[in-house]
Amino acid sequence: MSSFNCIIHSLILLLLMINMQCEAQLSTTFYDSTCPNATTIIRNSIRRAISRKRRMAASLIRLHFHDCFIQGCDASILLDETSTIQSEKTAFPNINSVRGYEVIEAVKRDVERVCPGIVSCTDILTLAARDASVMVGGPSWNVRLGRRDSTTASRSQANTDLPSPFAALDQLISGFANKGLNARDMVALSGAHTLGQSQCFLFRNRIYSNGTDIDANFARTRRRQCPQNGGDANLAPLDLVTPNSFDNNYFRNLVQRRGLLQSDQVLFNGGSTDSIVSEYSRNPRTFASDFANAMIKMSEIEPLVGQNGIIRSICSAIN
Repeated sequence: MSSFNCIIHSLILLLLMINMQCEAQLSTTFYDSTCPNATTIIRNSIRRAISRKRRMAASLIRLHFHDCFIQGCDASILLDETSTIQSEKTAFPNINSVRGYEVIEAVKRDVERVCPGIVSCTDILTLAARDASVMVGGPSWNVRLGRRDSTTASRSQANTDLPSPFAALDQLISGFANKGLNARDMVALSGAHTLGQSQCFLFRNRIYSNGTDIDANFARTRRRQCPQNGGDANLAPLDLVTPNSFDNNYFRNLVQRRGLLQSDQVLFNGGSTDSIVSEYSRNPRTFASDFANAMIKMSEIEPLVGQNGIIRSICSAIN
């Protein structure tokens, strides 16, 4: 073998070793020896939070999603504004919209009392999303742990990379593809809108458009709480039927042209994802399984592992 080929071979082996090390650092048993009660503490704390306010389940799933789409899953969304950090909390898609920060901080305090400096805010956020799903009747999935927390945030990236409620289908597909998620992942993750609510100003144009992609009776019903002028912060459920339970009614709504947001209805409007929506509307088990798999993929977008990042002692600030 020539010296050049030897160098190439060595580089390939080195890259494979680095990749294997990163993979090994994310594990379902990561805290078994350092903080064996971590997952139980987190689960119990999330249960209490959702028992007090069932709507919090949607908020925690969304919080995790909005974190992973910016810089990867690193808890950057939890950082407050400082002289050196432009907080993602004040990005347009997040401000006065994303909720649940205080729940994650409370969970972190519970974990820190037992295992100080061990469990990352990112892993807490990842487990919280899974536990929130289970609490409202959604699927569970195995979460590989070992993520560390960032020391930076990116308000500018949050403003550009998070999917818009006004996005067209090709924009959604492209945006998710940039994060390593395919169209089926995108539709499955959009199914999180079986939970939660949206503000009037985000769907006003749709319900007053008289377009062919919206059911007329549905539009009239939504106008009662969303006037043409004022009431921007008035809330409406994303799933009119069962807004606090995880099921496949979101997709049934889309088939009936009752998607609240434009970015909802474009999933079923004569485009390439119509067949996926139809499948999920007929088969809740397939949706639940695909949602779980997509959440796993999303939770492993560019994690900080090994010596990268830190373990924050509180989630809103750098140590």
